[in-house]
Amino acid sequence: MVGGVTTDVNLETGRLLLRRFRPEDAGGLAAYRSDRDVARYQSWAAPLSTEEAVRIVGELADGDPGRPGWFQYAVVTRAEGDLIGDVGVNRHHNGMQAEIGFTLARPWWRRGYASEAVGRVLQRLFGDEGLHRVSAECDARNAASARLLDRLGFRREGLRRSHTWIKGEWTDDLLFGLLADEWRPRPER
Repeated sequence: MVGGVTTDVNLETGRLLLRRFRPEDAGGLAAYRSDRDVARYQSWAAPLSTEEAVRIVGELADGDPGRPGWFQYAVVTRAEGDLIGDVGVNRHHNGMQAEIGFTLARPWWRRGYASEAVGRVLQRLFGDEGLHRVSAECDARNAASARLLDRLGFRREGLRRSHTWIKGEWTDDLLFGLLADEWRPRPER
Protein backbone atom coordinates (compact mmCIF):
# COMPACT_ATOMS: atom_id res chain seq x y z
CA MET A 1 0.00 0.00 0.00
CA VAL A 2 1.09 3.54 -0.72
CA GLY A 3 -0.72 6.27 1.22
CA GLY A 4 -3.60 3.90 2.02
CA VAL A 5 -4.11 3.04 -1.66
CA THR A 6 -3.61 -0.53 -2.84
CA THR A 7 -1.07 -0.41 -5.65
CA ASP A 8 -1.35 -3.96 -7.02
CA VAL A 9 -4.71 -3.93 -8.76
CA ASN A 10 -3.84 -5.48 -12.14
CA LEU A 11 -6.02 -8.30 -13.40
CA GLU A 12 -5.22 -10.10 -16.65
CA THR A 13 -7.05 -12.25 -19.16
CA GLY A 14 -5.90 -13.61 -22.49
CA ARG A 15 -6.82 -10.40 -24.29
CA LEU A 16 -7.21 -7.79 -21.57
CA LEU A 17 -5.49 -5.97 -18.74
CA LEU A 18 -7.69 -4.47 -16.03
CA ARG A 19 -5.73 -1.84 -14.15
CA ARG A 20 -5.90 1.43 -12.28
CA PHE A 21 -6.77 4.48 -14.42
CA ARG A 22 -3.81 6.66 -15.47
CA PRO A 23 -3.65 10.29 -16.65
CA GLU A 24 -3.10 9.17 -20.25
CA ASP A 25 -6.52 7.44 -20.19
CA ALA A 26 -8.43 10.75 -20.20
CA GLY A 27 -8.67 10.92 -23.99
CA GLY A 28 -9.98 7.37 -24.30
CA LEU A 29 -12.47 7.88 -21.48
CA ALA A 30 -13.74 11.08 -23.11
CA ALA A 31 -14.09 9.26 -26.45
CA TYR A 32 -16.24 6.35 -25.30
CA ARG A 33 -18.24 8.36 -22.78
CA SER A 34 -19.02 10.87 -25.56
CA ASP A 35 -20.63 8.17 -27.72
CA ARG A 36 -24.40 8.63 -27.33
CA ASP A 37 -25.00 4.89 -27.84
CA VAL A 38 -22.58 4.06 -25.00
CA ALA A 39 -24.06 6.75 -22.73
CA ARG A 40 -27.69 5.87 -23.51
CA TYR A 41 -28.35 3.79 -20.38
CA GLN A 42 -25.68 5.39 -18.20
CA SER A 43 -25.92 8.22 -15.68
CA TRP A 44 -23.64 10.63 -17.54
CA ALA A 45 -24.55 12.88 -20.46
CA ALA A 46 -22.65 12.76 -23.74
CA PRO A 47 -20.44 14.35 -24.85
CA LEU A 48 -17.82 14.31 -22.09
CA SER A 49 -15.23 17.07 -22.41
CA THR A 50 -11.55 16.28 -22.22
CA GLU A 51 -11.27 18.58 -19.20
CA GLU A 52 -13.99 16.67 -17.36
CA ALA A 53 -12.37 13.35 -18.37
CA VAL A 54 -9.05 14.54 -16.89
CA ARG A 55 -10.85 15.33 -13.62
CA ILE A 56 -12.66 11.98 -13.56
CA VAL A 57 -9.51 10.00 -14.35
CA GLY A 58 -7.73 11.81 -11.51
CA GLU A 59 -10.44 10.72 -9.09
CA LEU A 60 -10.52 7.16 -10.41
CA ALA A 61 -6.73 6.81 -10.19
CA ASP A 62 -6.84 7.51 -6.45
CA GLY A 63 -9.35 4.75 -5.69
CA ASP A 64 -8.61 1.74 -3.50
CA PRO A 65 -10.19 -1.53 -4.63
CA GLY A 66 -10.00 -3.00 -1.13
CA ARG A 67 -11.99 -0.30 0.63
CA PRO A 68 -15.76 0.28 0.77
CA GLY A 69 -17.08 2.36 -2.12
CA TRP A 70 -16.51 2.42 -5.85
CA PHE A 71 -13.31 1.43 -7.63
CA GLN A 72 -13.15 1.54 -11.45
CA TYR A 73 -10.82 -0.77 -13.36
CA ALA A 74 -9.64 0.59 -16.70
CA VAL A 75 -10.12 -2.16 -19.32
CA VAL A 76 -7.22 -2.14 -21.78
CA THR A 77 -6.42 -4.46 -24.69
CA ARG A 78 -3.16 -6.31 -24.10
CA ALA A 79 -2.19 -6.34 -27.78
CA GLU A 80 -2.77 -2.67 -28.64
CA GLY A 81 -2.90 -1.07 -25.20
CA ASP A 82 -6.19 0.66 -26.08
CA LEU A 83 -8.55 1.77 -23.31
CA ILE A 84 -11.84 0.12 -24.29
CA GLY A 85 -13.98 0.54 -21.18
CA ASP A 86 -14.20 0.14 -17.45
CA VAL A 87 -15.57 -2.18 -14.79
CA GLY A 88 -16.65 -0.69 -11.48
CA VAL A 89 -16.83 -2.47 -8.14
CA ASN A 90 -18.74 -0.91 -5.24
CA ARG A 91 -17.66 -2.71 -2.07
CA HIS A 92 -20.12 -2.88 0.79
CA HIS A 93 -18.95 -1.79 4.23
CA ASN A 94 -19.34 -5.35 5.54
CA GLY A 95 -16.55 -6.54 3.22
CA MET A 96 -18.52 -9.56 2.01
CA GLN A 97 -20.57 -8.16 -0.85
CA ALA A 98 -20.22 -5.77 -3.74
CA GLU A 99 -22.07 -4.30 -6.69
CA ILE A 100 -20.60 -4.20 -10.19
CA GLY A 101 -21.13 -2.04 -13.24
CA PHE A 102 -19.47 -1.97 -16.63
CA THR A 103 -19.08 0.14 -19.75
CA LEU A 104 -17.49 -0.81 -23.06
CA ALA A 105 -16.68 1.34 -26.08
CA ARG A 106 -18.95 0.56 -29.04
CA PRO A 107 -16.24 -0.76 -31.43
CA TRP A 108 -15.62 -3.55 -28.91
CA TRP A 109 -19.24 -4.65 -28.44
CA ARG A 110 -20.37 -8.20 -29.33
CA ARG A 111 -16.85 -9.63 -29.28
CA GLY A 112 -16.79 -11.13 -25.78
CA TYR A 113 -14.67 -8.40 -24.19
CA ALA A 114 -17.28 -7.35 -21.62
CA SER A 115 -17.83 -10.98 -20.54
CA GLU A 116 -14.09 -11.45 -20.28
CA ALA A 117 -13.54 -8.31 -18.20
CA VAL A 118 -16.50 -8.76 -15.86
CA GLY A 119 -15.74 -12.48 -15.53
CA ARG A 120 -12.19 -11.67 -14.42
CA VAL A 121 -13.45 -9.20 -11.81
CA LEU A 122 -15.84 -11.88 -10.52
CA GLN A 123 -12.87 -14.27 -10.27
CA ARG A 124 -11.09 -11.70 -8.08
CA LEU A 125 -14.15 -11.07 -5.92
CA PHE A 126 -15.34 -14.65 -5.45
CA GLY A 127 -12.31 -16.83 -6.16
CA ASP A 128 -9.51 -14.73 -4.69
CA GLU A 129 -11.25 -12.65 -2.01
CA GLY A 130 -14.11 -14.92 -0.95
CA LEU A 131 -16.99 -12.47 -1.22
CA HIS A 132 -20.44 -13.88 -0.49
CA ARG A 133 -22.54 -11.90 -2.99
CA VAL A 134 -22.19 -9.62 -6.01
CA SER A 135 -25.13 -7.62 -7.34
CA ALA A 136 -25.76 -5.56 -10.44
CA GLU A 137 -28.55 -3.49 -11.91
CA CYS A 138 -29.26 -2.10 -15.33
CA ASP A 139 -31.84 -0.13 -17.22
CA ALA A 140 -34.52 -2.63 -18.23
CA ARG A 141 -34.20 -1.50 -21.87
CA ASN A 142 -30.51 -2.48 -21.92
CA ALA A 143 -31.01 -6.01 -23.23
CA ALA A 144 -27.31 -6.54 -24.03
CA SER A 145 -26.21 -5.88 -20.44
CA ALA A 146 -29.00 -8.06 -19.07
CA ARG A 147 -27.93 -10.92 -21.38
CA LEU A 148 -24.31 -10.52 -20.26
CA LEU A 149 -25.30 -10.79 -16.61
CA ASP A 150 -27.43 -13.85 -17.39
CA ARG A 151 -24.49 -15.50 -19.21
CA LEU A 152 -22.22 -14.86 -16.23
CA GLY A 153 -24.63 -16.68 -13.92
CA PHE A 154 -26.46 -13.78 -12.31
CA ARG A 155 -30.09 -14.33 -11.38
CA ARG A 156 -32.74 -11.73 -12.04
CA GLU A 157 -33.99 -10.78 -8.62
CA GLY A 158 -36.39 -8.02 -9.40
CA LEU A 159 -37.73 -5.14 -11.41
CA ARG A 160 -38.08 -1.67 -9.94
CA ARG A 161 -40.73 0.02 -12.05
CA SER A 162 -40.24 3.71 -12.90
CA HIS A 163 -37.48 3.82 -10.33
CA THR A 164 -34.77 6.01 -11.87
CA TRP A 165 -35.23 9.53 -13.22
CA ILE A 166 -32.53 9.87 -15.84
CA LYS A 167 -32.13 12.06 -18.90
CA GLY A 168 -35.64 13.46 -18.59
CA GLU A 169 -37.56 10.20 -18.15
CA TRP A 170 -38.46 7.54 -15.61
CA THR A 171 -36.84 4.19 -16.29
CA ASP A 172 -37.30 0.68 -14.96
CA ASP A 173 -34.32 -1.04 -13.31
CA LEU A 174 -33.53 -4.76 -13.49
CA LEU A 175 -31.88 -6.17 -10.36
CA PHE A 176 -29.43 -9.07 -10.49
CA GLY A 177 -27.55 -11.06 -7.88
CA LEU A 178 -24.94 -13.80 -7.82
CA LEU A 179 -23.96 -15.78 -4.73
CA ALA A 180 -20.55 -17.34 -4.21
CA ASP A 181 -21.98 -20.88 -4.16
CA GLU A 182 -23.71 -20.25 -7.52
CA TRP A 183 -20.68 -18.71 -9.24
CA ARG A 184 -18.72 -20.84 -11.68
CA PRO A 185 -15.44 -19.67 -13.15
CA ARG A 186 -15.64 -19.38 -16.93
CA PRO A 187 -12.95 -20.95 -19.08
CA GLU A 188 -10.81 -18.30 -20.73
CA ARG A 189 -11.20 -17.75 -24.45
